[in-house]
Amino acid sequence: MTSSFTWLDYSEQDKRKMLDVISLFSEKNTRDELGIGAVRDAFADLFFPGTSTIQTRARYFLFVPWIYLDLVKAKTPSNQVAAKLRQREVELINALAASGETKGVIGIQARAGLKRLPSNIYWYGLGAWGIRHFPGSQEEYHRSLNELYCLAGSIQRNDDGEPVEGRIAYNWHRGLPPAPAQFPQNANFGLTLTEAEYLAERIVTQCPDSLLALLVARRLSASNAFAWSHPCVDQFPVHIQRQLHHARNFSETIQGAALLYNLLLAEQKQAKDLTEQYREALQNWADQLAARQSDLQQWNRKDFWKLMSVIGAPISLSTQRFIQRWLSLALEPQVAPAIATHPEARRCIQEREAALKGGQARLSNPRSLELWQGDSGIAQLDYRWGATQRILKDILAGLAQENVDVAA
Repeated sequence: MTSSFTWLDYSEQDKRKMLDVISLFSEKNTRDELGIGAVRDAFADLFFPGTSTIQTRARYFLFVPWIYLDLVKAKTPSNQVAAKLRQREVELINALAASGETKGVIGIQARAGLKRLPSNIYWYGLGAWGIRHFPGSQEEYHRSLNELYCLAGSIQRNDDGEPVEGRIAYNWHRGLPPAPAQFPQNANFGLTLTEAEYLAERIVTQCPDSLLALLVARRLSASNAFAWSHPCVDQFPVHIQRQLHHARNFSETIQGAALLYNLLLAEQKQAKDLTEQYREALQNWADQLAARQSDLQQWNRKDFWKLMSVIGAPISLSTQRFIQRWLSLALEPQVAPAIATHPEARRCIQEREAALKGGQARLSNPRSLELWQGDSGIAQLDYRWGATQRILKDILAGLAQENVDVAA
């Protein structure tokens, strides 16, 4: 029987995060096996608002509203919008493939069978960047269109008797650049200067204190594995440097928990090579912490939790307790080097998995252990830095045309 989700009283952001999590189930190295996703997502949304790990290219932030505005212009009835939208998005996939684009085409393999369309993947981000003004979900937007068509044909007046525009004009930001002629037939991912400037303006205006806005405003690109390794990090505003400090410390210390979890699974499965692999990985992890011992010993964890509170991270009490317990162990200089065999550390991981998964916990359920494929959730947290770099690169490439025009 096919499984499905029924959304009851969830916010659009809750839905987006759940769908992103479902998409990540296929990427075993990024799975959240120990329930620390709330911290991960809080930092990711703080640094790179409007982004997600399954977004690919920046021009989708324009493709989606262009398609919708075309459907609205044709006064597509509410009960036909979803089907027409899918048809247009499949046409977009085919056009991008025909143009020779090979990187970042969502649905390039599935084509008409694609389950999660770009419009859904980018819907939340369009709102976060102030490109979409409609406050609800896609489904609510579709249902609202018939009423908006009626309102668009009527003249509304303000308290002074002056005519005002119908609400239909406000579903999308009115500064949106127009779609190219014959879109989507000739679609590609290259942003024009006007389009890049528009996206940059939206980011800087709507997310002014974010790392993403800083990188866009200062035209800063990078290929580093982590945001805190950016060559210009010392020139970042103090508040962003502090946020990155907390994010880095958490990322580096919590990775040991994921490695130990996988070591316990390897031991339980009596996989000799994997057991040795994870013991070595834990030793490398301990060496990494030792190299930053001074910084980590001075890490103010009260400030870390205060930051989580300020940004509204929905972290449960049990998760806070697990994280505190693990950090206390990992940051003890005598414990980290021997953490692979440390009784309290091993018990910490075992109890956490049992609390999260109950009877399905791999460490206590032979059937669940059989399904383990050798590594799960071991990637160090980068808070969407890797995914965001592709979008940032697209925008900066578009902005770089300004210099070309001036030189010409």
